[in-house]
Amino acid sequence: MGANRETEQDHNGRASHFSCEIPLRWGDMDAFGHVNNTLYLRYCEEARFLWLAERNISVSPESYPVVVTIACSFLRPVFYPDTLRLDCTAAEPGRSSFMAYYKMYTLGDPDQPAAEASSKIVWVNGQGKSRPLPESIRAWFTTE
Repeated sequence: MGANRETEQDHNGRASHFSCEIPLRWGDMDAFGHVNNTLYLRYCEEARFLWLAERNISVSPESYPVVVTIACSFLRPVFYPDTLRLDCTAAEPGRSSFMAYYKMYTLGDPDQPAAEASSKIVWVNGQGKSRPLPESIRAWFTTE
């Protein structure tokens, strides 16, 4: 999936929000003629990794994020051709985890959300055990 990216920063210069655009593909549609519900989780995944890449957050086999819970509410159907805009927010940091919230809009109807999702992301080590959030992630939540 290709995407356009944009990071907004708060007055302290920290990334407080991430937004990206993901073009829909014809193959994203299901037999009912709208984007298949399972694809929304893929769009969230794509946005998460674009966000990490935009902020130069490195992942490796020894230190990487995993999703432990995910939820999605579908507010209206989405149809090809169109492009989704995902607005993402990180919140509620813990020792090894944080929540990511996503609002999805189409460029064809940019004022009405098409879906809202959330995921709990836990940072783990090479053995799959939770580890403290990297300082580069923790900095998202600090204020001066």
